[in-house]
Amino acid sequence: MAAMLSPAASGILTKTRKTLSSLSRIRIQVRSMATSSSVPFNKIQIQRDDTRFDAYIVGKEDAPGIVVLQEWWGVDFEIKNHALKISQLNPGFKALIPDLYRGKVGLDVAEAQHLMDGLDWQGAVKDIRAAVNWLKENGSTKVGVTGFCMGGALSIASSVLIPEVDAVVAFYGVPSSELADPAQAKAPVQAHFGELDSFAGFSDVTAAKALEEKLKASGVPSEVYIYPGCGHAFMNLSPEGVKRRKSMGMQDEDEAAVELAWSRFKSWMTRYLAI
Repeated sequence: MAAMLSPAASGILTKTRKTLSSLSRIRIQVRSMATSSSVPFNKIQIQRDDTRFDAYIVGKEDAPGIVVLQEWWGVDFEIKNHALKISQLNPGFKALIPDLYRGKVGLDVAEAQHLMDGLDWQGAVKDIRAAVNWLKENGSTKVGVTGFCMGGALSIASSVLIPEVDAVVAFYGVPSSELADPAQAKAPVQAHFGELDSFAGFSDVTAAKALEEKLKASGVPSEVYIYPGCGHAFMNLSPEGVKRRKSMGMQDEDEAAVELAWSRFKSWMTRYLAI
């Protein structure tokens, strides 16, 4: 027979169960938000080597293509927000998000870190190359690559390792020297960083300035911008994205900086992807 609980203990247990139930509902909602969208993305599958992966496309059919690479969270609401924004920039682009995590999405920092740590980075580069070539085979004469955080690092790596890439815009991420040396970049690179970014060696000011020197050594056209008063992931201004950033201690919000970055993005991609 189960032991009898005191009224106080019973009340605590009931409250705890309600809290856990509430957290479970929130988690389910977040996962649903992360994996579904009302935006009219077309889902396709892309073949590379002996594997296939999902990708999501939005934008004008025969427009220049841009591969949009996820943050460490995975293909969630925010990377879809960015892809939609890119597709709507005048005169228009076709944005394609390859699912580098094969359907997995991190719902908190620990999960996102685990997913990024488990990523096959060389395999991810192969995915990106397959995505670039898919766009070139399906209406896009020229194709750029952009990405955010982890995707920013992979974007720069693609300028070194993927000869079919015509231009790159990277946001707050630099690849490890084991993956790619930016001094060997072959496609034009524009990069954006926040002055207050604290991810040392990956996206802080020191990493940004080191990247700038490496890109100068490569000889390709390059621009590196550092935004005063901005932290990591400053491009994420959706209500959900802002809430997530603030939960990680990033309190800054600067719409003017975001619009300036998008303006520079548009100019760069238009310059190098125009037919």
